[in-house]
Amino acid sequence: MSTIMAKTPSSSPALQYEMISLTHTGRVREHNEDAVAFDALAQVAVLADGMGGYAAGEVASGMATAQICARISRLKADYPKVTALDLSTELRFAVRHVNAEILRAARSNAQYAGMGATLVAVAFTGNVAVIAHAGDSRAYLLRQNQLRLLTHDHSALQEQIDMGLILPEDAETIGGKNLVTRALGVDARLDPDVAMHPMMAGDLLLLCSDGLNDMLTDAKIENILRQYAEHPAAAARQLVDDANVAGGRDNVSVILVTVR
Repeated sequence: MSTIMAKTPSSSPALQYEMISLTHTGRVREHNEDAVAFDALAQVAVLADGMGGYAAGEVASGMATAQICARISRLKADYPKVTALDLSTELRFAVRHVNAEILRAARSNAQYAGMGATLVAVAFTGNVAVIAHAGDSRAYLLRQNQLRLLTHDHSALQEQIDMGLILPEDAETIGGKNLVTRALGVDARLDPDVAMHPMMAGDLLLLCSDGLNDMLTDAKIENILRQYAEHPAAAARQLVDDANVAGGRDNVSVILVTVR
């Protein structure tokens, strides 16, 4: 288990973004293919869940987190007053670029064949969060003690829910949950979802791999975040611990961003 924490003032003097991450192998897998990264100064955080088996998935998720974090950091360094629209464009380009790099690496190295990763990333400017995602890694927002899912899973199960074939309350008992329909390293034409969200003091933003929400209901996640809202390090540890107690069938990773 590893944990990293840092603070930095936002470009708006009214807000501060505090970031903490935690990742764990879980109770079943032998290897952790999740990757997390953030740059506190550049106000960017990235989480990726690798696919493709031992070593390969770890390579894909590591490439995604490192490259996207570095690209947004360079943008922020060159343009301190970057707009939310600029960030949206750059995040989309960053995801597409690393997708191409993962596909290229998989073609050139047999041991990486089939590797890929789901992804969720956030970059802040002023009081706006720009979130990009592909796959079933998620972003949640806890605001005024109420949890809201900000991302929409790219999965076969979610498509069935969207078509009305499955009721959302029945989804927990149905198989095929982890069959993603969009991910890095799968399609050269990958287009991530990118959206802008206004932030307020007191908000708590959670990025997570599906190893968390597959083990814990949204209600359970909300209860933990509410209970430890003023102690994000404790919240991160409790989320990971409870996911493992519930079975820990996958790697579990979280990034928490507290808005002050």
